[in-house]
Amino acid sequence: MTADLALIWPELILTIGGLVTLMLGTFLGDRQVGLYQLAALLTLAAAAVAVVALFGVNASVFSNTLAVDNFGGFAKLVIYGASAVSILIAPRFFAGGMRAEYPVLILFAALGMGIMASSRDLMTLYVGLELNSLAAYVLASFMRSDDRSSEAGLKYFVLGALASGMLLYGISLLYGFSGTTDFAGIAAAMGGKLNPGLIFGIVFVLAGLAFKVSAVPFHMWTPDVYEGAPTPVTAFFASAPKVAAMALMTRVAIDAMGPAIGAWQQIIIFLALASIILGAVGAIGQKNIKRLLAYSSINNVGFMLIGLAAGTQAGVQAVLTYLLVYVVTTVGAFLVLLQLRDADGNYVESIPALAGLSQRRPGLAAAMAVFMLSLAGIPPLFGFWPKLLVFQAAVNANLVPLAVAGIVASVIGAFYYIAIIKTMYFDDKSEVEIDGSRNIVEGSIITVSALWLSIVGYLFIPMLTVASAAAASVLF
Repeated sequence: MTADLALIWPELILTIGGLVTLMLGTFLGDRQVGLYQLAALLTLAAAAVAVVALFGVNASVFSNTLAVDNFGGFAKLVIYGASAVSILIAPRFFAGGMRAEYPVLILFAALGMGIMASSRDLMTLYVGLELNSLAAYVLASFMRSDDRSSEAGLKYFVLGALASGMLLYGISLLYGFSGTTDFAGIAAAMGGKLNPGLIFGIVFVLAGLAFKVSAVPFHMWTPDVYEGAPTPVTAFFASAPKVAAMALMTRVAIDAMGPAIGAWQQIIIFLALASIILGAVGAIGQKNIKRLLAYSSINNVGFMLIGLAAGTQAGVQAVLTYLLVYVVTTVGAFLVLLQLRDADGNYVESIPALAGLSQRRPGLAAAMAVFMLSLAGIPPLFGFWPKLLVFQAAVNANLVPLAVAGIVASVIGAFYYIAIIKTMYFDDKSEVEIDGSRNIVEGSIITVSALWLSIVGYLFIPMLTVASAAAASVLF
């Protein structure tokens, strides 16, 4: 037990840091929000250091229920980074409405996501997923005086409960027909002839996980929740939980269901194509930029699933690279959105209101253009690289029709990204007078993200290749 505890320092740090921050908030109230923010950021930084210190370790702890390996470590670093940004940008958005619970909820959500990324057992999988979900439901409805936020929280809770029920049913089937909840035991059971019980278990487990990554047809909550939730929370939902859920789905597919690739590959291919097409088409008529970014996330999840459908180490490497680039791009786009307020101090979310932004705030418009073009995967921006990797993985796995379909659909998706750039640079100024709100921290993150997503990002390919290869090799 002591040896196991020595290998889960990231989780222990998050647990202790979350409890300490919670107690501080209980005794000091909402007067010391900056203190709780600092405590949460230091906790995430310490957990990240612990993850880096454990790189190279490949072990299973607590009776093989949790893995301590490079794959989980890679995902955790991205999760902690996105969580830290979500905490940094919150106080200015909430202003006087910032509460002590916010950083605590982010910490416990990060703890749950870390467990998800490291799970090697169906029980720990569910515990991690629910720990993250319970915090997320509260975060979605964090602005209690805002009807949109309350509606977002309720929708997320109801649909999340439905997805959890489907997942639990799938878990019960896998346990019933394999006799174990351990991923290795399930893989051994699937190594023989697949019976209908195991096939239905695969279907329901993947359906439950598809909800968490917003894959079609389990995407219905995403546009409404993204639009209704507070913008820092939406930025969080679009980044960290996506990484955790995608890492979990990858580990389950490769680690637990690897021998049954013929069964789950068809499901993943359908989810990928449906997500890419609906995400592209559904975004075209959107006028709210948060809803558009919701459909963008659905679209990008489809491309990630192409890498997973390959079922190879190269495919998993592509998924991990895609996750990192996607998180940086999406967080940057939401940070630009947080800079835009009208004359009354209200945040601007309407796409037509961005008309003429290039004249009012040329720096913000340029950064937003980089983020949009990178999401579209248009070269030479760095967002092109992960798309190239997933298509290469699909082709090498003899999934050429899937790669071709993805490439064709990506052209459709590029339309609405370019439409935003056209609005900012070529449309007449909107009547909405945008007062660009400046913030040094947010501006620095936007600048660094935009620079990295330019051709500068290609300089980091060797480093990123080594890290993603070390992470992906663990599953093979």
